[in-house]
Amino acid sequence: MRQAAMNPRTGVQQNYRLNLSDRYYLEGVGYLIGDISCRYNAKSSYVRCAVNPSGPCEGCRYYEPREFTTDNQKKV
Repeated sequence: MRQAAMNPRTGVQQNYRLNLSDRYYLEGVGYLIGDISCRYNAKSSYVRCAVNPSGPCEGCRYYEPREFTTDNQKKV
């Protein structure tokens, strides 16, 4: 994965069926695909998630919401 991220022309084929509405831009990271609120999202522009890599995310039976923490919650 690291090599693909560093050099995207190494033979990794992009999924051309990717729905553009399924892409999200995250500042400092870049474009991610899939439902970023799901626990299993790979946070990648190549792989959607661990349990359903080709998607779609909508209606996925494995969906689990990600638990987000704030700085205030970490200090307690």
